[in-house]
Amino acid sequence: MKKDFLKYQAQTSSHPLAIEIAKAKGSYIYDTSGKKYLDFVAGVSANSIGHNNPRVTAAIKNQLDAYTHVMVYGEFIQQPQVQLCKLLVENSPKDLNCVYITNSGTEATEGALKLAKRVTHRSEIIAAKNSYHGNTMGSMSVSGVEKQNAAFRPLIPGTKFIEFNNEIELIKITNKTAAVILETIQGGAGFITPNNNFLTKVKQRCKEVGALLILDEIQTGIGRTGTFWGFENYNVIPDIIITGKGLGGGMPIGAFISSLEYMKQLKENPKLGHISTFAGHPVISAAGVATINEIIKHNLMKESLRKGELIRNKLKHPSITEIRGKGLMLAAILETPELAVKMVHKCMQNGLILFFLLFESRALRISPPLSISDHEITIGCEIIIKSLKELKELKE
Repeated sequence: MKKDFLKYQAQTSSHPLAIEIAKAKGSYIYDTSGKKYLDFVAGVSANSIGHNNPRVTAAIKNQLDAYTHVMVYGEFIQQPQVQLCKLLVENSPKDLNCVYITNSGTEATEGALKLAKRVTHRSEIIAAKNSYHGNTMGSMSVSGVEKQNAAFRPLIPGTKFIEFNNEIELIKITNKTAAVILETIQGGAGFITPNNNFLTKVKQRCKEVGALLILDEIQTGIGRTGTFWGFENYNVIPDIIITGKGLGGGMPIGAFISSLEYMKQLKENPKLGHISTFAGHPVISAAGVATINEIIKHNLMKESLRKGELIRNKLKHPSITEIRGKGLMLAAILETPELAVKMVHKCMQNGLILFFLLFESRALRISPPLSISDHEITIGCEIIIKSLKELKELKE
């Protein structure tokens, strides 16, 4: 299978981890040899309530028995879509009351950018350096790492970049700006949290010049940082939310959320201003409904803060220089990039799945399922410390 994997399947990196998966359940993934791995990555923050959650699986199976795809988004009334939109609105600030479900986070980014241009009749976008919002052409155009973008230029023009947490640069937001798009917590850059009321100041500047604020909640949203939306931690309300990843309980999904007043403008001049065949797929939407209900029912939002502190308290080692992030969106920063690479592979040998961040090469991503137990957290942290010690012994 590995030979065919490398021969027939397009690769995203030169050195994939290449675990051959047999099954996954709860906080564990099992390979075809029977070895089990504790999952501290959760499909890059996507499996928010673990693998093969029984309520999500039941919702998927029930919907499969009823119907799957029947029509392009927004034409037929489909209960799972309506339920998911309603749940998202009920857990959002009151003016963010209309949802467009998409197939992925990057598609949600595209929709949000289109909406901002349509509402403001402007074309300039302000984004952050070292940001990441997806891999389609529009999303790349507002992602601020040139080494990722250079090979694919020209991208969509009209984007200017500011430094995250640098309020002096907010002067770049002007009456020519359609929107400012920011990750609530910068992901690929190393899980950089906003400080000194930065997001509040961005929103105030947007109001002054008539621009919209888009917050990318693809990683921070749906309970991972202790509140339903990450921005609730930072005293700010965006004009448009982008979400994805953890919303689907392991199924592919995204959404952008704004006011009904704004969203109406995608219906006319032109008609079908935003359209998608498979967006809001009823099976995926059913999984999203089950996922949100599970997170709320089991108080996993608040628990993510406590569990995050538990991880911080257990990961004490001289080679870990700091732990960034919030809740269960954490990055352990190591002394060198070389150590980070070795740690991902050493931990995998020892039965723990960790992963990298896009642009911070010293980081170990720690984003386990919100449903992970305290005992599993303890096991995972012990493996990390054990692996650090083993690598130090090898070096000596």
